[in-house]
Amino acid sequence: MEILFLCVVIFLFVLAVFDLSVGVSNDAVNFLNSAIGSKAASFKRILIVASIGVFIGASLSNGMMDIARHGIFRPEHFSFYDLICIFMAVMVTDIILLDIFNTLGMPTSTTVSMVFELLGATFVVALIKMAGGIDLGLNDLINTEKALSVIFGIFLSVAVAFFFGTLVQFLSRMIFSFNYRSQLKWKIGIFGGICATAIIYFMLLKGAKDMAFMTSDVKEWIRHNTGLILICSLGFFTVLMQLLHVLKVNVLKVIVLMGTFSLAMAFAGNDLVNFIGVPLSGLSSYQDYVANGGGDSHGFLMGSLNGPADTPVYFLIGAGLIMVISLATSRKTRNVAKTEIGLGSQQGGEEMFGSSRIARSLVRRVLSIIAWVERVTPPRVRRWFGRRFNVDETIMDSGAAFDLIRGSVNLVLAGTLIALGTSLKLPLSTTFVTFMVAMGTSLADRAWGRESAVFRITGVISVIGGWFLTAGVAFVGAGIIVAAMHYGGHYVMFALAALTIFLIIRSNRRFKLKRVEDNGDALFQTILSTDDKAETWNLFLMYITEQQQKFMSFASESYERITSAFIGERAGVLGKSENLLLRQKDILKSARRKETLCLRQLSHETAIEKNAWFYLSNNCCMGILYNLRRINEVCREHVDNNFCPLPSGYVADFEMIRGRVGTLFADVLAVMSSGMTDTIPALRRRCDETKDVISATYHRLQKQIHEGDPAAMTVIYVYVNVLQETQEMVSGIRKYLRAYAKLCDSGYSSRPTAVNPVS
Repeated sequence: MEILFLCVVIFLFVLAVFDLSVGVSNDAVNFLNSAIGSKAASFKRILIVASIGVFIGASLSNGMMDIARHGIFRPEHFSFYDLICIFMAVMVTDIILLDIFNTLGMPTSTTVSMVFELLGATFVVALIKMAGGIDLGLNDLINTEKALSVIFGIFLSVAVAFFFGTLVQFLSRMIFSFNYRSQLKWKIGIFGGICATAIIYFMLLKGAKDMAFMTSDVKEWIRHNTGLILICSLGFFTVLMQLLHVLKVNVLKVIVLMGTFSLAMAFAGNDLVNFIGVPLSGLSSYQDYVANGGGDSHGFLMGSLNGPADTPVYFLIGAGLIMVISLATSRKTRNVAKTEIGLGSQQGGEEMFGSSRIARSLVRRVLSIIAWVERVTPPRVRRWFGRRFNVDETIMDSGAAFDLIRGSVNLVLAGTLIALGTSLKLPLSTTFVTFMVAMGTSLADRAWGRESAVFRITGVISVIGGWFLTAGVAFVGAGIIVAAMHYGGHYVMFALAALTIFLIIRSNRRFKLKRVEDNGDALFQTILSTDDKAETWNLFLMYITEQQQKFMSFASESYERITSAFIGERAGVLGKSENLLLRQKDILKSARRKETLCLRQLSHETAIEKNAWFYLSNNCCMGILYNLRRINEVCREHVDNNFCPLPSGYVADFEMIRGRVGTLFADVLAVMSSGMTDTIPALRRRCDETKDVISATYHRLQKQIHEGDPAAMTVIYVYVNVLQETQEMVSGIRKYLRAYAKLCDSGYSSRPTAVNPVS
């Protein structure tokens, strides 16, 4: 049995390596987003600064392993086998849960996931022990106070961080305005001094207090002299920042990079327990079990875990190296960072989330309040605030999501709140604080405009909901897994180990495929960041063509697949097609939102010339999709009910029509690929011919219906519906060709023509 448990402990460490990678990918948003979003430096330099902070924090940390050893459960009442099951369940659940969130691009809390996994697994094992006749209650087996303090910290950190993020950014913008460079002469020294002092305060109280070199005497001296340290730091950094400004150094970039380093170091030093605490506790348990002769694993109690953790330094250095490598190479890091940066972006961009009823209601209420405030505010005050909050004067580097003022406030305020929470013994999560501060500062900066507010509020609600979902899923998932292992023994342990490895491999493969799809939107980002209006139109036309070409290819394949499944009576294919068509509707809506944002980047004259044809082409695509959905709907209902198939006498005519429509789609795609629009008039005439062929077929059907077999009437009516929708679809293709030709016509401005969408 000792060999079996040794294998389990080794597997825990294997999972810990992956957990370090996954955890860094998730928590990197805590210290990277502000620097990336404000373009304080190149991505490579930001990673170097963060990596140094992560490595120092991990290598000098004392591990803070006590929470995994006895923070949730009372180890003296649990056997070695109980704890091995708990540790295995926690690691398996943690790996799967965090990887799912990272793949979805949703930030979550590693602290909450670990605590609730430990709590869920311990709760189930405690119930099993109590059912077995042990004379102990839940309070004797579980440390419920810790779990309650974490939940309290969640509620507190969300509300407090958002409130102070909004307030501090509002005050900062009042002082500096969006045209902040004109306000830096004397203000930057004081602002930089305050920010640097806050960062030092954060590093002393949160980042460095648990480092291995911090003796009790040093900690005590810092605690008694904190005020003096902060006063001296304020004076020193105020002078230093003013001198750097005089020497033409961008002080705001220095502040952002300092904040990035401090948050990265504190993250690694304090959250390392979330990644390797459980495997190290499992190793300590195994060593104690073997040292005492092994024997009955169900009867050997683990009171030794009540002692303090003594983490070997080589584990810490190894963990630091893994975290740095993961930070530098993980694509999921950028995927998670994209969520927070997108929700706080000053400019319009791709909105990752849809619209929810709560968000729409909230926006309406806020707009009413804003309208009331504007009515009661004196005009002079409104004009003054209008000048300070004039978004048109925003100074940002090319490709940045927000300016350096907001980036500085994000990092400094997040660090200050975390340090304050630490001094008050409140378990504030770095994920919760940094995310909600970023959302508060974006709200104060008017980044949530009327056309983006509902999407971004929905995004914030989704992320917050994901945090609470993490707790629930972690609790339930770990409980189910530990119960299976407790009753199933080592066979279930090995099965779950194999399942975990399989899920990890599959998740990474899916993410790679998703990343390939996401890379296609590089052109969209280029359009938003291009200042050359003439070049913007060329890029925009290229982007429209690319997106609509994808749709036409999808429509062609869908029509072929649906009609073939109708003839061949394949209900499964029709069911799959319905899901694909619904997904394509969301893709079209998302593409339209992004293309509308691109349209705003065009010159006023070009936008006026082209917008009618742009909207017509989009509407034609949506109409074609609707025709496909109607065809699929009636065909699926007919085939699902096992009604009579389409008689062979009608199949030949239908195959001819299907062939003409397929050829039409192929020729449209060829035109879009080549850009040669001179063949469009001939294509439009072929559309008319195809419609005539369908009409002739329909008229023949009208006669045959009266003379046909009554038993075949149901399938004939379905066939008629398919023909009518096909005719409408061909009409939509004809309209689309005209709109596309007008979009591509560079001489359109010299030959204004009234828009007649139905021609």
